[in-house]
Amino acid sequence: MNPDEAQAHLQRWSDGFAAKARRYQEAAARTEELRLTATSPGAVVTVTVRADGGVTDVEFGEKARNIPLAELSAMILDTMHRAQSGIADQVGEVYAEELGDEDPRTRDLMLTNLRDRFPASGEDDDEDPDDYDNPLR
Repeated sequence: MNPDEAQAHLQRWSDGFAAKARRYQEAAARTEELRLTATSPGAVVTVTVRADGGVTDVEFGEKARNIPLAELSAMILDTMHRAQSGIADQVGEVYAEELGDEDPRTRDLMLTNLRDRFPASGEDDDEDPDDYDNPLR
């Protein structure tokens, strides 16, 4: 390979790396903007979470005033978990759109981590999700 060919090869590699970095930055920015919302049965409570699982909003319906606090606490947690259960799928969609088939192993590891942290609704307990009488749920 002559020096001009080597220079062109390095430039293509550098340009490819910069483009890849931009795609990852865009995927990260879109992921940062994700918000997932779930509402409890009867619209007693609505919880919104970010892609990292953090709660950004909790809203109470009028019926919340008449529910014992232990039951309301269980509803909040269950609703939060249901909102979080969609994180891996939403992040996976963003990364698939931004990165296509690029780095599938890295993406799989990340999504597996998210699924472990935020299991699909109902995977982390054996109780009926409409049973809010147990405050330890």
